[in-house]
Amino acid sequence: MSETWTEQDVPDQSGRVAVVTGANTGLGFETARVLAERGASVVLAVRNTEKGKQAAARMTGDVTVQPLDLTSLESVRAAAADLRAAHQRIDLLINNAGVMYTPKQTTHDGFEMQFGTNHLGHFALTGLLLDRLLPVPGSRVVTVSSVGHRIRAAIHFDDLQWERSYGRAAAYGQSKLANLMFTYELQRRLAQHGTTVAVAAHPGMSNTELPRNSPAVVRLPLTWLAPLITQNAARGSLPTLRAATDPAVLGGQYYGPSGIGETRGRPKLVTSSPQSYDIAIQRDLWAVSEDLTDVKFPV
Repeated sequence: MSETWTEQDVPDQSGRVAVVTGANTGLGFETARVLAERGASVVLAVRNTEKGKQAAARMTGDVTVQPLDLTSLESVRAAAADLRAAHQRIDLLINNAGVMYTPKQTTHDGFEMQFGTNHLGHFALTGLLLDRLLPVPGSRVVTVSSVGHRIRAAIHFDDLQWERSYGRAAAYGQSKLANLMFTYELQRRLAQHGTTVAVAAHPGMSNTELPRNSPAVVRLPLTWLAPLITQNAARGSLPTLRAATDPAVLGGQYYGPSGIGETRGRPKLVTSSPQSYDIAIQRDLWAVSEDLTDVKFPV
């Protein structure tokens, strides 16, 4: 597969419907912008609809805005109902939105903020929309993970919500590891249907608003080193765009930057951490996620 892939390689998306979460800024904005420019009907699924409308106004093509607050399962269910009413088919569901290194806090449903937003919110949304993708040839669920899935990361089944102790980096690592394990288990379930596939991607180190909650000891060095180790949001969105649109992509693959440490560079096929491929943990996480969200998948 080519390692010189750019947004110019995104094929024509005319007639396709793409739902992109967190699409009012950063990686999500760039992902949605390119898909819209290539002809897709793009839905910006965002918490702040005013910012979503401002983002849509900066794009060309068929772009609409859907309220979605991933920290609330009630909002996730309402958004899914709206999307199901508006679209008989969905070609791309891009689970992009996320929070990083937040202080200890919980979602509306009492979940630890990073696990609840990054994993459980997207798990529920995917389950509620999946039957709109299943009949569509070439449809894909793309979930955005992070190099953070390797950093102090594990699925803490004995304390998923970090009620006994809390570490920002470890909680983020758990949520991003969960994104990958969800993708791999979803792909195993989808394989029998032969239409929809599940793929993962990560942006490397991209210069976006995501690290805004980082402690100063982390945030300030990143600010100083940003020109050397990060890439802009347009470059950071390329692994997601490739996972979503490259005809050569296969279910269960993972895309990230090609440079040293996968921090920056053109998008290519990469591998995730050894523990992310643990099938037993993937299945246990899936079962727990169904119980916590009360969402059952049609696969």
